[in-house]
Amino acid sequence: MWSLPVITFWMLLTGIHNGDSLKNRVPKNPEAKMNLSQIISYWGYSNERYDVVTKDGYILDLYRIPCGKECFGTAPHRPVVYLQHGLSASAFNWIGNLPSNSLAYMLADAGCDVWMGNSRGSTWSRRHVSLSPNSEEFWAFSFDEMANYDLPATIDFIVKKTRQKELYFLGHSQGTTIAFISFSTNPKLAQRIKMFFGLAPVVSVKHIKSPPKKLFPFLESLVKVLFHKKDIFSQNKFNQFLTNKICNLQIFYWLCKSIFLSTYGSNQKNLNESRLDIYMANYPAGTSVQNLIHWSQLIISGQLQAYDWQDPYLNIEHYNQVIPPLYNVTLMTVPTMLWSGGEDLVADPLDVDSLLTNISNLIFHKRIPNYNHMDFCMGMDAPQQVFHELINAIKKNIQ
Repeated sequence: MWSLPVITFWMLLTGIHNGDSLKNRVPKNPEAKMNLSQIISYWGYSNERYDVVTKDGYILDLYRIPCGKECFGTAPHRPVVYLQHGLSASAFNWIGNLPSNSLAYMLADAGCDVWMGNSRGSTWSRRHVSLSPNSEEFWAFSFDEMANYDLPATIDFIVKKTRQKELYFLGHSQGTTIAFISFSTNPKLAQRIKMFFGLAPVVSVKHIKSPPKKLFPFLESLVKVLFHKKDIFSQNKFNQFLTNKICNLQIFYWLCKSIFLSTYGSNQKNLNESRLDIYMANYPAGTSVQNLIHWSQLIISGQLQAYDWQDPYLNIEHYNQVIPPLYNVTLMTVPTMLWSGGEDLVADPLDVDSLLTNISNLIFHKRIPNYNHMDFCMGMDAPQQVFHELINAIKKNIQ
């Protein structure tokens, strides 16, 4: 960790030495300093924010765009669509590009009632009825709890608020993982889903190729030393300093861009580089150390299973068995449409192929040869490759 301040200090001195001033800075986007509601309003869309309280006391921020830019108020029969982000991300996933390239705006303009969740531990969901985010107890969760508590609470809230019994679910990356677990273990919840759209679906990560993979065998010891048992990849003042003071210097812009691309698996040719400051102001959005360790366990085991507490007594306490239970995706019967990437370093094509054979009600799958992991959210051609297809599927389903 000591290297980060040293690098920053060196970058700052070098920038000053090279005469970087305001005239040598990359132009800033005003959205880089806005929260989610402000970003949505900036583009002329009405929006609402709600608190969702889970059974275990976490308070989640839930955002709604009830209709498109040209309408006012809500209509009782608009198709309800819920969007769930992936690992260390937030609802920003769906509003981060221009309205013509952002899924949430496109859905709203197509006549949908759009809802966007934020998983516990992300930038906008760091509250609890009794626990402080400064405590280790607050961060004692992984995607197990997101599937068992966050998603059911959020969907229940939306159903009650809209008075519609069913909705469309769309998830990206870990957002699909949460859904596969919830919909296969909670039949009552699954009955509320008209259709499941999965972008870069992740169940098995046996063949993951992302750069940090080599660290996973040592991950638990490493992150516990550096981060204890709390959060990781969170937005903080240091990240904001890098985004606002360093990465917008012309001389360092290329370095920040390279780090972003290598970390998030984006295709440089498909990224709107003019919005890099907005992306970096919102990524990463944070998660728990325990969640990251859970993912490392899946990489090692090659199976989708509950978190291993690495203590037989704790596993028995949580699961009534010594070994954490496996999740059986074949039990999910929700109609499912999937989009995957041929160059995805996280949702590797081999792992996706394995998943496809276990989905009981798969009605569509498209593999986009040149797509990487974040192209599904941030790709400039995502509307042509993905968004229009799923919007048409919704329209066809309601006819």
